[in-house]
Amino acid sequence: MNDTRSNSVSVVERTRVVAAGGPIVGAHFLDRTAVFVLGEDALLFVEPDGELRRMNVHGGAILATASDGERIVSGGDDGKLVTTDLGSSRVLASDEKHRWIDHVATGPDGAVAWSAGKTAFAQGKELRSWDAPSTVGGLAFLAKGYRLAIAHYNGATLWYPNAPDATPEKLEWKGSHLGVSANPDGRFLITTMQEPMLHGWRLADRQHMRMSGYSARVMSLGWSVNGRWLVTSGSTQIILWPFQTKDGPMGKQPRLLAPAETRVGVVACHPRQEIIAAGYGDGMALIVRIEDGAEILVKKPGDAPVTALAWSADGTLLAWGAEDGAAGIVDLA
Repeated sequence: MNDTRSNSVSVVERTRVVAAGGPIVGAHFLDRTAVFVLGEDALLFVEPDGELRRMNVHGGAILATASDGERIVSGGDDGKLVTTDLGSSRVLASDEKHRWIDHVATGPDGAVAWSAGKTAFAQGKELRSWDAPSTVGGLAFLAKGYRLAIAHYNGATLWYPNAPDATPEKLEWKGSHLGVSANPDGRFLITTMQEPMLHGWRLADRQHMRMSGYSARVMSLGWSVNGRWLVTSGSTQIILWPFQTKDGPMGKQPRLLAPAETRVGVVACHPRQEIIAAGYGDGMALIVRIEDGAEILVKKPGDAPVTALAWSADGTLLAWGAEDGAAGIVDLA
């Protein structure tokens, strides 16, 4: 197997190379400005004209980020929750106990959620908090209604921040649940686990779904356009679980795309087409079409794993970042 993908179509020459100056742990787009999340202190903005702007937003490690396309919300080991747009940043919250803010999520109507230790917070019209039975493993807003999914030990909980008298709904499954995601229409909830597997629930009847067969813990996942596929890392190929029917992946085998010699570390789904970007442990990045598995080489293998991928809202720009601070923006228009 040849991971240089010498026979693949390549857009490597269309890359605007960026030297980020430090390890990259995330990437986002605000309009057509790419924003790379550095492991320490700062966000690096790459303007459409190529200008670089560094904005310090935390006093230490940046542990989590989320974006709604208009702002980036970040949590750090300085105990601060910060919101940043194209022009400025401001502190939204500071943890009273100076705990790390290690999970964040953006939601409907400008809502934002974050966690510190066992406590989940949600800021909509009012600030609410809820204490999980263990350290929070992940947060995700559901598309319909003002509901927040919270992953924790032995399952996940659906919490309604605007209904403080309502009892949160518990979804139980033994083990350590370290991430959570809901499909776009809110019918399924999926958690990543400490073990190399996923667990899911069909919310209408709490039917369980086990998704296994991975060689490593799933660290990155996303939903294809219209939620037809759940796209995941955790193997030496991209693993896609089918969600086209009311039963989701129950009784079905996953689809496997773009096999390689090293594991997929990060995936990002195109916002408008059934296309995936995938970054590998050897530094390679590919664009893969779901329909037929056709590949386009975005980045040749390099010195460090690809750790971040992001699409612009119109799907014409793809940003990638690596553990060693190498980065690039590919114009696909």
